[in-house]
Amino acid sequence: MTQDASLISWDDFKKIEIRKGTIVKAEPFPEARQPAYKIWVDFGAEKGVLKTSAQVTRHYLPEHLPGKAVMGVTNFPKKQIGPLMSEFLLVGFEDESKAIILATCDPQVPDGAILK
Repeated sequence: MTQDASLISWDDFKKIEIRKGTIVKAEPFPEARQPAYKIWVDFGAEKGVLKTSAQVTRHYLPEHLPGKAVMGVTNFPKKQIGPLMSEFLLVGFEDESKAIILATCDPQVPDGAILK
């Protein structure tokens, strides 16, 4: 039996820090090339509040995002997105029209918890 080249090992998966956080602030990002928001997420005591940009304007208004329990990859290198330095990757799923729906988490999970 041949191994699928797209498969990753357990050790590969353990390298990825997908953490639960709570959105604390969101605002329009008019400088972005595609419609997007600037989003700040509290990832708990170890990581603190990190910021990113997310193209989630089709399904969300910025004033409705604070308090939402989300998931993000917190061990990518920082990335410059226009005038914003993104500090993590907010994750989500594409709907039928390719618009992003945020991957959410039960609010009972503490901020900073790592997906296992």
